Amino acid sequence: MAGSIPRLAACIALITATAAHAAEYAAHTLARPEGERRYLVLDPGAPDASGKRPVVILLHGHGEAAAAVLGRASFGGYTPRDWAKLAEREHLLLIAPEGVKGSDGKVAWNDCRGDAATNATTDDVGFIGALIDKAVTDFKVDPRSVYVFGFSNGGGMAYRLGIELAPRLAAIGVQSALMPARSRCAAPARPVSVFILHGTGDPIAPYGGGEVGNWLTRGRGSGLGAEATVAAWRQVDGLSDAPATFRFPHRRTDDPTAATRMVWGPDPAGVQVEFLRVDGGGHVNASTEEELPWLLKKILGPMNHDVDTADEAWRFFRTKSR
Repeated sequence: MAGSIPRLAACIALITATAAHAAEYAAHTLARPEGERRYLVLDPGAPDASGKRPVVILLHGHGEAAAAVLGRASFGGYTPRDWAKLAEREHLLLIAPEGVKGSDGKVAWNDCRGDAATNATTDDVGFIGALIDKAVTDFKVDPRSVYVFGFSNGGGMAYRLGIELAPRLAAIGVQSALMPARSRCAAPARPVSVFILHGTGDPIAPYGGGEVGNWLTRGRGSGLGAEATVAAWRQVDGLSDAPATFRFPHRRTDDPTAATRMVWGPDPAGVQVEFLRVDGGGHVNASTEEELPWLLKKILGPMNHDVDTADEAWRFFRTKSR
């Protein structure tokens, strides 16, 4: 009996410590000229509570909820948990701001597409800039380690932030989004590191460029091709046309896709562009463990299972500092 007391005490201490380091998930609001804006925070805690830590600001797609990119809600029956798992493993702070409804009644971002009638019309650049200020003052974020990653319409917004907030960002990441064919923003002018993932079979943001959307999604404007988008950022960053290339080993015989990493820029701590091309891939992230529901796969196209988008983006981000 006496010997069991120390073991019980140790067990209680372990449970308490685990609870103390459990991820905190909370909704916040920020007053802006256009009205109150909402954002979600996933805070896994830090090994050193006194130290500054990096933050990844995740921008959802058109019609998607901010909670979905944090693994707290589903989109079409799919709940992506890759970023949440990464945050807990790497002690990353994640912030997922919420867009504003566009003309189609769906939550959206005000990216640079001048011919996208369904975009929001709010000052989203100002909102994200204020959110970065908030993260630095209230969440102990290192201002040199601020990263933005966007999905689809959120990816278009990440491109805009890479143009207009480049001095405040260590790097941006984009999944399944194209630079606009008809832009109402200035062209990129300041070098910034950019991670881009795009599937060659994307049915929403066509790999070769053109009208964005499908029979379910109208009024989304048009974009340059994926390779033209990569070339635009390489030109701004002054990078050569000879990338380091790596083809990911194929993991599943039932996976019709293949993933290839191309990186321009020799120094991981310097300015780089990475293009993760998914041959045969759709309008979706890559995941070694997760799977799309049947209906969503029919709408968005195949998911690659050779690499994890969040892990690959963080591998690229983590060496970059403003």
